[in-house]
Amino acid sequence: MTIKEQTILSTRGNKILTKDKEIRIVGKLDEPLILILDNVLSSAECDLLIDLAAARMQRAKIGSTHDVSEVRTSSSMFFEEQENECVGQVESRVAELMNIPVSHAEPLQVLRYQPGEQYHPHYDYFTNGNQANNRISTLVMYLNDVEEGGETYFPSLQFSVTPKKGSAVYFEYFYNDSRLNELTLHAGHPVAAGEKWVATQWMRRQSYR
Repeated sequence: MTIKEQTILSTRGNKILTKDKEIRIVGKLDEPLILILDNVLSSAECDLLIDLAAARMQRAKIGSTHDVSEVRTSSSMFFEEQENECVGQVESRVAELMNIPVSHAEPLQVLRYQPGEQYHPHYDYFTNGNQANNRISTLVMYLNDVEEGGETYFPSLQFSVTPKKGSAVYFEYFYNDSRLNELTLHAGHPVAAGEKWVATQWMRRQSYR
C-alpha cells in the first residue's frame, strides 16, 4: 500500500481563510497538490501591482544563473521586500495561504507576457547546484483577464489553468517521491491576443530573507 505524501498546505472544505480574505478552492489535484484558487487578490490590488511594476519591466531571466533565454520570452521585475503597503499586505496573505513564513519567501515577482510570448515547460525547483535551500512551492496569481491564450499548462498531467483576474494556481514540489515533483513540470502557453500579467511567489525550504 502506497503511503500518501505529506503536503505543506492542508485543506478542509472548499475555502482557505486568511486574516483578511476568504479564498475559494475551485479546483484541486491531490498528488502533486495543485489548487486553483479564486479571490486571492482584489481587483484593486491587481491593478495596483501592475501600476507599480509597469515602468520597471525588463527581459525575464531563468535559473540560478539568471540567463536570458528563448525558453522564457516575457518581461519581469521583483519588488523589494514589502516596499509598498499593498505589496506587504499581499506577501503576508500569500505566506499565510501557502503555510510558510514570509521569511522563506523570495521577493514577489511580476511578469508581463505580450502576444506570442511564453515560458516553455520547466520546473520551478533547482535541479543542479546547491539545493540545500531549494524552492518548495509556487503561487501564480493572475492580475488580469487574458483575451486569448496564456494558460498555465502542466504537460505531464494534461492539465491547464486559464488566467482569471484575482485568481491563482498553487502547487508544491518538496516530496520524497521525485516522480511527484517531476509532475509539476509546467509552462506558460503563448499569449494569442491581449497581454497577460501575473505575480509569482516562490517559497524556499529555509529562511531566505
